[in-house]
Amino acid sequence: MIESVLVANRGEIARRIIRTAKRLGIRAIAVHSEADAGLPFVTEADEAVCVGPANPASSYRNVEAIIAAAKQTGAQAIHPGYGFLSENAEFARTVEASGLIWVGPGADAITAMGDKINARNLMAAAGVPVAPGTTDPAADVAAAVAAAAGIGYPVMVKAAAGGGGMGMGVATDEAALRTEYDKVRAFAERMFGDGSVLIERYFPRVRHVEVQILGLADGRVVALGERECSVQRRNQKLVEESPSPAVSPELRSRFLAAAVRAGEAVGYRNAGTVECLLDPETGEFFFLEMNTRLQVEHPVTEYVYGVDLVEEQLRVAAGLAPTFDPDALTPRGHAIELRINAEDPKRFLPGPGVIATWNEPTGEGVRVDSGYVAGNTVTPFYDSLMAKLIVSGATRAEALDRARAAVAGFEIAGPKCNLPFFAELLENDEFLSGDYDTGIVGRMR
Repeated sequence: MIESVLVANRGEIARRIIRTAKRLGIRAIAVHSEADAGLPFVTEADEAVCVGPANPASSYRNVEAIIAAAKQTGAQAIHPGYGFLSENAEFARTVEASGLIWVGPGADAITAMGDKINARNLMAAAGVPVAPGTTDPAADVAAAVAAAAGIGYPVMVKAAAGGGGMGMGVATDEAALRTEYDKVRAFAERMFGDGSVLIERYFPRVRHVEVQILGLADGRVVALGERECSVQRRNQKLVEESPSPAVSPELRSRFLAAAVRAGEAVGYRNAGTVECLLDPETGEFFFLEMNTRLQVEHPVTEYVYGVDLVEEQLRVAAGLAPTFDPDALTPRGHAIELRINAEDPKRFLPGPGVIATWNEPTGEGVRVDSGYVAGNTVTPFYDSLMAKLIVSGATRAEALDRARAAVAGFEIAGPKCNLPFFAELLENDEFLSGDYDTGIVGRMR
């Protein structure tokens, strides 16, 4: 097993990785910005190195500083978590060229899946269903209009290099397409350094369902069930659950088989997620993208399948067999994750501040992965995620009951917080029925 790992991330995911590393007897090393020096992940690590000021470009995305920290501390491996440099193929190559172990998929797989157009084409060739759309970037607005005419309105305008729900717009007619094309292209150039745009069919009523895959050290790719991710604001997830209430055993079999084919098509190793759109009326599903990293919502899969995905990542990186039998993966029970953000629960606008009160709920089937404690400051420099509240039960109904009690028992004062939204959601008839889609938050607001 790996003897030491540097966690190139912050907050709750850094704490999460450090916790598993220490359980396995692996020395855990944190890097942090000046703004994060007082956060729990820094003190919980065996060693910590400041890599720069608050600006992520100067700290958490500073490749030179992170590699130097790894060398300084004698780290054997680097785990990137999610966000920041986790899907940066050049960073993965630099880590390995520096003689370190990269805890993630190979750089070639990251590159292949990082461009949405290339990824769509690869998946189509592998027999994975893809939504009707362009196979090459729409070079200009005229090309986008021509593509949309063939696909049919409404269409989604997407940044080819985008991710995390960013760089997307919906057009219901040509006039709207012209506006959205210019807007998305400009955003993509500014945010991703790549203005390539693709056009694909937009489904007004759709569910967002993803499959957790793990590429093993022996070359096999296995699927660890699906997660429902349809509760979203601004195309970004707020709630995830596993199994999905919309997926029948027959549909699950097709979902998982397609996800495995997707992983095999790029020789995938380590943890990844195949995201899909599901048409609830027809039962058709379409490849959306592959996230070549650990997902924020990985704990729901851990509960349902009884595995520690961070441990499995470390084992794959070390060339070891998994802790489970790949031929006997059996889901049990139901799990739900709520993303606790420092944001207004009505408009979902960020609301950083000093945490005056922080009391986490406890009890059977309740887990909190948090990045903060009372006295810490949620700064405006990073994502607003403060914690993840994960609940599990033998059934969805039991998990929902525990979620309601846990939300009521979670006390946070200081920054704005979206706990009141979750209290509302957990009483919403549409959500409780399980028959919901990506429009549910808009209908609640």
